[in-house]
Amino acid sequence: MIRRNDPIEALIELMARLPGLGPRSARRAVLYLIRKRAQVLQPLAEAMMAVAQSARECLNCGNVGTTEVCDICEDERRANGLLCVVEDVSDLWAMERSGVFRGRYHVLGGTLSALEGVGPEDLRIPGLVHRLDAEAITEVILALNATVDGATTAHYIADQLEGRVAVTTLAQGVPIGGELDYLDDGTISAALNARKRF
Repeated sequence: MIRRNDPIEALIELMARLPGLGPRSARRAVLYLIRKRAQVLQPLAEAMMAVAQSARECLNCGNVGTTEVCDICEDERRANGLLCVVEDVSDLWAMERSGVFRGRYHVLGGTLSALEGVGPEDLRIPGLVHRLDAEAITEVILALNATVDGATTAHYIADQLEGRVAVTTLAQGVPIGGELDYLDDGTISAALNARKRF
């Protein structure tokens, strides 16, 4: 049995707080790390320390990197007038993984939520409005999650930007390879409403 003040138990408890890991998964992960101490645990600890010391939020868009302004914002080739608005950094990273979007991003840091008391002043909406003129933005793409809070936030931003810039949103509907029988009613409805000529 492991003592409560044992560093191994402390590591298990910390890892169990990570998304997707519960106590049992954390215990298995820690045992694996201990067995692979030289190959995995030590390099992981060093990488985590380096990230803890150097990670910062981009002053311009809210992305996470190691410089005050991230590589995407610094890349002049991306200064093409397109600005993609996302809820969180994980959404930005998902868009980047696709390799399709070649403009710049703006991370809101969440969505409007009356239940959680999140208002416009709690998000990075004023920074978004400021960037329109500063970066000669011609189109704002709202890439927010298809939730009630995401839709509320999208409508609020669209109202704030009305008449200043073109505002578009991602298409929603049936995913590639999706079967209608497995889709929820909202997805089917969105797909039907966004239908196009075949």
